[in-house]
Amino acid sequence: MAKVTLEQVGHSYVDTPESPDDWALKQMDVVWSDGGAYALLGPSGCGKTTLLNIISGLLRPTRGRVLFDERDVTDMPSDKRDIAQVFQFPVVYDTMTVFDNLAFPLRNRGMAPGKVNRRVLEIAKMLDLEGSLKNRASGLTADGKQKISLGRGLVRSDVNAIMFDEPLTVIDPHLKWMLRSKLKELHQQVGVTMIYVTHDQTEALTFADTVVVMHEGVVVQVGTPVELFETPKHTFVGHFIGSPGMNLLPCEIRGGVPYFLNQPIEVNTEVTPPADAKVIELGVRPEFVRFDATGIPVQVSRVDDVGRHRIVEVLYQGHTLKMIVPEDVPIPERDVNIRFDAAMTHFYADGWIITRGRSS
Repeated sequence: MAKVTLEQVGHSYVDTPESPDDWALKQMDVVWSDGGAYALLGPSGCGKTTLLNIISGLLRPTRGRVLFDERDVTDMPSDKRDIAQVFQFPVVYDTMTVFDNLAFPLRNRGMAPGKVNRRVLEIAKMLDLEGSLKNRASGLTADGKQKISLGRGLVRSDVNAIMFDEPLTVIDPHLKWMLRSKLKELHQQVGVTMIYVTHDQTEALTFADTVVVMHEGVVVQVGTPVELFETPKHTFVGHFIGSPGMNLLPCEIRGGVPYFLNQPIEVNTEVTPPADAKVIELGVRPEFVRFDATGIPVQVSRVDDVGRHRIVEVLYQGHTLKMIVPEDVPIPERDVNIRFDAAMTHFYADGWIITRGRSS
C-alpha cells in the first residue's frame, strides 16, 4: 500500500499544447492517502480515465510527477508499479474455474500453492464465491464475472493501490447496491488504497470517504460527501451533486449585501467578490429553501411527489427555483413567500465560491 501523490500533473494529447483547450488535464496537485477509500467523480470526457492511466503508468504525464509514498514513479512502467485494476467490463478467463481465475495473479508471481489456496479461499469468502470455485467462469452471470474481477484486484496483498474504472457499468441496477456495499465492506477489511472512478454520484458518495470531483480536466473540489453537499467550492459541484442539484441564480453585491433581482438575501457574513469577477451567482440547495411568511414572493408552478418528500418548483421574475418540502408541510396553491437558509447559501464569482468576510 502507498500514498499516491500527483505533483503539478498535467497532460495533453497535443504534441505542442498552446491554449488551455489543448490540455486534457490541467495542472493539479492531489494526494491520495495510504489506505484511503477515494472516488474520482465527473461526467464523461472530464479527464477521469486519463488521470487513472497516469497513476497506473499507462500514460506518462506531459508535465508533473507521480509519487508513490516519496518515490518518483513518473517514468516507471505499469508492470512495475504494483497497481491492481478492475475495469468496466469483466476480464475473466472463461475456460478457467473461478478458483483458477482468482489464483492467477498469485501463481503468476510464484506464490507457494498453500498460500495461494489460503488467499483465494479468503477472498472467495469475502465475495460470496465459495460455492462457485469449481465452476467454469463461462457459466457465470455478468455480476458473477465482475465479482471475479474484483477478487483478482483484491487477492494480492502487495499492491500499492486498487483502481476501479466504472466497475458496475454492466451490472443490473438491483445488484449495484449489493456490490457497492460489498466493496465498501472489503475496503474496511483489507485496508488498501482504493480509487473508484465513476460518473455516478450515488456510487461515489456511498463508497468513498473522500471524493475528488473533476470538471473539464480540472479538479474542482476534494472533500467528504458532506462537504461536497453543504459547501460546494464550484458551481459545477453544486449542480452535479444532489438530486435535484443546487439552485444557481443571478446575484448582485451592494456593500457586502447580496441581491437576487433586487431582493436582498439574508447572510451571516459580508460577501466581497473579487474586483475582476465577471459573473456573480447565488447558490442554494433545494433542501435549504423554505416557505416563510416574509421573504421573496414567488408562485408555485409545479409539485412532484417522490415519496418521502415533494420537489416544488416556484417562479420569480422568470427564474425557476426548486425546493424540497417534507410530506407534512402544506404547499400553498399559488402565491407564497420563500426564504433561504443563510448558513447554507453560497456565492460564486466566475464559478468559484467567494470566501466570506467577517460579520459587520
